[in-house]
Amino acid sequence: MNAAALLRQPAFRQGVTDMLGTGLGVGAWGLVTGVAMVKTGMPVALALLMSLLVYAGSAQLAVLPLLAVGAPLWVVWLTAACVNLRFVIFSNMWRSYFAPLPLRQRLTLGYFSGDVIFVAFLKRYPKPQPEPSQVPYFWGAASVNWLAWQVPSIAGILLANWVPLSWGLGFAGVLALLGVLLSLLFDRATWLATGVAATAAIAAFALPLKLNILVAIAAAIAAGLLMEAVDRRRHHPEVVLVPADSALPEDELQRVAAGDEVPLREERHP
Repeated sequence: MNAAALLRQPAFRQGVTDMLGTGLGVGAWGLVTGVAMVKTGMPVALALLMSLLVYAGSAQLAVLPLLAVGAPLWVVWLTAACVNLRFVIFSNMWRSYFAPLPLRQRLTLGYFSGDVIFVAFLKRYPKPQPEPSQVPYFWGAASVNWLAWQVPSIAGILLANWVPLSWGLGFAGVLALLGVLLSLLFDRATWLATGVAATAAIAAFALPLKLNILVAIAAAIAAGLLMEAVDRRRHHPEVVLVPADSALPEDELQRVAAGDEVPLREERHP
């Protein structure tokens, strides 16, 4: 599908509409990150390259204090990797929707994916099955999210030396992050993981090199996995009796694959 045809898709326009509400928060986050990169001593060219290639605001903000204090490179890499571990979970979810696409296209989708896009997409398509409108919807949401991040981020990088600290952009960035965070809290597991992460980060605040961030991430992942395991144990799939000579319908097969049903086929006796 070419760009002109993609823009005419109703799903593309729906993706754009769904992301407009969070665009302001993402933009504020991008502006603060752009300013912060230069204020910590990063050259403008390198900051621009980081914004365009990394395109991961939480990871960028997490490693900036480490770079400023001269932390070992392995700590910087480990912090960025831990912060972005959630994308492993995201990609596993995306697989249910985009697995039939060519590898090159899936890699491109992976670069443009983000937290807010993920939440909006799952709200629009809760059933993990491919649909023709999903790719246009993704690109509509991704285009808004990418522009909402990159334009303010690049502006912050280029104008950082003219932005006084008295403007309190750090506090604005915190508010923007809180807005994005609240949009991602949609079930008990995410609320629990967030609470555990906040508690762990405060409890381990005295650790050097901002290692409390790693502690918080590890604690949140452990809490989320534990909650998921508990929910899985509580979930009792429905037993469905299947006649000996019939096949399961497509919707039933999907429920079996999701673990919601267990097929029990009748046996034919002579």
